[in-house]
Amino acid sequence: MLRQIDGPVDDTVPARRPITVRDVLTSTFGLGMDMTVIGTPIMAAVFEAGITPNLPTPMPEPDEWMRRLGTLPLMYQPGERWQYQIASDLLGVLVARVTGQPFGTFLAERVFEPLGMKDTGFHVPAHQIHRLPPLYAPDPSTGEFHVWDEAEGGRHSKPPAFEGGGGGLNSTADDYHSYFRMLLNHGRHGHERILSRAAVELMTTNRLTPEQQTARGALARDNVHISFGQGQHGGWGFGMAVRTYRGDYAPIGQFGWDGGSGASTYADPVNGIIGILLTQVGASTPDSVRLMHDFWTAVYQAVED
Repeated sequence: MLRQIDGPVDDTVPARRPITVRDVLTSTFGLGMDMTVIGTPIMAAVFEAGITPNLPTPMPEPDEWMRRLGTLPLMYQPGERWQYQIASDLLGVLVARVTGQPFGTFLAERVFEPLGMKDTGFHVPAHQIHRLPPLYAPDPSTGEFHVWDEAEGGRHSKPPAFEGGGGGLNSTADDYHSYFRMLLNHGRHGHERILSRAAVELMTTNRLTPEQQTARGALARDNVHISFGQGQHGGWGFGMAVRTYRGDYAPIGQFGWDGGSGASTYADPVNGIIGILLTQVGASTPDSVRLMHDFWTAVYQAVED
């Protein structure tokens, strides 16, 4: 791993212990997107390796992605610090290798089909592409919005080389609601069990130590686009944020996440409600995240006893 976070990528020291599956599940395996150290050699190397989503060049197929990941040193010791994104993509590769089938196939058979999520997958078929809106992004110099990713002919119009555990699925409000309703129902969907109660509890309760939470809190506090509203939750379960303190209307125990492309979805086991916000502007401007905050304020203002 790196001797110091802003040092050369070849100035390393040995890791104190091996990476565990739990480290990957909690996004603490030692490497990830860290917007607080943009401009350092290691972040430049991460971008150059092409292992992160939403760059102009699509991510490579899983084996090549793993090879490129393996050329990078860890940024922190395993288990030391929560970091964004890359652990989730690594988890998708791990699931595919353990099960011996593509990640998307595993999700379809074990999650989407049992839950009736008929519109969820890593690409949108041609006969359904008219239902997919384009994704917009602002011009950094003028602020004018332009189409960043077209629907027809865009990156979601055909199967991707890399089916990412950290993003890339297309879905609908109805499908996403079915998934979160299953979590609120402790892993059951109707009369069928999708996940064990214990697994859901692990996913939706905080798994971070106070030291790991300090790093995650710093990222939420110090990054301009997520430094207010839903960006600050306190904790992290397995693959999603978990609210560990009450900083606004949402109660402790609320779980979910805000997607960088403009989705914000959380389930609240205290009030038994699910909120789903789907936009196509993304968290590329502060106004986008303010919209998410206003949405959740409106949701909780509408709750009646």
